[in-house]
Amino acid sequence: MIKVLLAEDVHMIRGALAALLNLEPDIEVVAEVAAGDEILPAALRTRPDVAVIDIDLPRKDGLAAAGEIHHRVPACRTLILTSLGKPGTLRRALSASVSGFLLKDAPADELANAVRGVAAGRRVVDGDLAVAAWGGSECPLTNREVEVLRMAADGKDPTDIATSLSLSLGTVRNYLTTSVSKLQGRNRLDAIRIAREAGWL
Repeated sequence: MIKVLLAEDVHMIRGALAALLNLEPDIEVVAEVAAGDEILPAALRTRPDVAVIDIDLPRKDGLAAAGEIHHRVPACRTLILTSLGKPGTLRRALSASVSGFLLKDAPADELANAVRGVAAGRRVVDGDLAVAAWGGSECPLTNREVEVLRMAADGKDPTDIATSLSLSLGTVRNYLTTSVSKLQGRNRLDAIRIAREAGWL
């Protein structure tokens, strides 16, 4: 039996996904959570084989949570389920050591097959997205620049970001200025828009 942890913040979607997976004779949903910061505690408690994680979750990004699982519960593989079908998003997912990446509009039977594939140790990636990623452009930002810009996109001001990341205020401002320049944005909001559209945030 493949034990699954399901992380999705929209209650109706989470319930539908859990119902679909529980219909499979070899899959059992052992935990359901609605926020990113609930994923690791649930994984430590239930020890699932696969965590199916929405990329855009409140309180903690799904990819950040997947990275935590990779380090703290290495036997649990992660499958990102998202509506953000952009090449940059796939690259972020692969750099976070996730095992699979599936779009939410994929046929229902593909989810169960993706869970089985990931549980068996295979990397499962949506075919169309993989082709797009092959030819897509690389993110020009460093990992730290992406992290700072993502926090700014979440509404944190430079002082909050500096405190959260144990950086000086000047360093945070430099990261934001450099990000705007690298993305050729008019300002910080424009840089956030450009990065989101490319799937880099």
